[in-house]
Amino acid sequence: MSALMQTYARLPVTFSHGEGAYLFDTDGRRYLDALCGISVTNLGHAHPAVTAAIRDQAGRLLHTSNLYHIAAQEALADALTTVSDMETAFFCNSGAEANEAAIKLARLYGHQRGIDKPTVIVFENAFHGRTLATLSATGNRKIQAGFEPLVSGFTRAPLNDLEAVRHIAANNPDVVAVLVEPIQGEGGIRVADPEFMQGLRALCDRQQWLLMLDEVQCGNGRAGHYFACQGMGVVADVITTAKGLGNGVPIGACLARGPAATVFTAGNHGSTYGGNPLACAAGLAVVNTVVGEQLAARATAAGARLRQQLQDGLAGYPGLVEIRGRGLMLGVELHRDCGELVAQALAAGLLINVTTGNTIRLLPPLICSDAELDELAAGLVTLIRDFD
Repeated sequence: MSALMQTYARLPVTFSHGEGAYLFDTDGRRYLDALCGISVTNLGHAHPAVTAAIRDQAGRLLHTSNLYHIAAQEALADALTTVSDMETAFFCNSGAEANEAAIKLARLYGHQRGIDKPTVIVFENAFHGRTLATLSATGNRKIQAGFEPLVSGFTRAPLNDLEAVRHIAANNPDVVAVLVEPIQGEGGIRVADPEFMQGLRALCDRQQWLLMLDEVQCGNGRAGHYFACQGMGVVADVITTAKGLGNGVPIGACLARGPAATVFTAGNHGSTYGGNPLACAAGLAVVNTVVGEQLAARATAAGARLRQQLQDGLAGYPGLVEIRGRGLMLGVELHRDCGELVAQALAAGLLINVTTGNTIRLLPPLICSDAELDELAAGLVTLIRDFD
């Protein structure tokens, strides 16, 4: 028996290597990867630019500490703030840490304004991480259970219900920020309406709140723009990112602009490993590749192709509720729980995921060819139609 803590219900497969959109197990069998390690390997496996950047940096310098200047970190901060229209960046190691930084930033912002108990508005079915603060911000009682007492300072509203947020504004003078995913990944690929996002922006402006966007899963080109909010006509005060930023190398970032950009000063926050030379070299290779090869636009076209093929293949299927999402972040919702499809897909050579019980989550690489998208659609349609 493995010495690992049993925190995952692992599937019966071990992968030995990957190439592009495919993974290969220890028996040599090939699988089309439509999950990307949950939106991490957006550039696929063994991408030459990322591989070269890691190899070169590993041969020169892995770690020094944030007590010193780090050239790769400064270069990545410049690249990310340019592509996002933000101003400053803090680097960490994961999406949870990036969101933790955003929550701390919001609280400090509130205290600087004389608010003793700053509150952040969050949303039902959201997922922001598994640290105690991000778990408390998450809208999923199942994963919160057993970890009480949760962290106070959050109030919750339904996604896409601007009137509910306005009601909170009218009744809670301690609110300092709104934290929202433009597309809820763990929540079933639920897309925030552009009008809702724009309404949040206007409300935050009026109330002097920070609009903080969790783009850990939907960012880095996946939803058709470098950040999903850019396709919704919204400029945030804070954006958090991770997952696809390192294409498998652990890295996260909290980006800020305007008043939020200068809230943190020396000693307010930190990370031993955050923004180390290796992670930032990988991150810079990712940003340059996504931008240079226009992979966000490719995600839009590829997502439209995959969605259409799924709609055509499942036309008339009575168990289908809807297909939704943006770019290459798609959810196929069925009328009943379908978690068993994950193992069936594995047996058929497809890697998928099911979230919220009845939604198949598809997160294939941005570098997928049309032929690979067609293979994915055909295989998934067969699995769903045979599902009973």
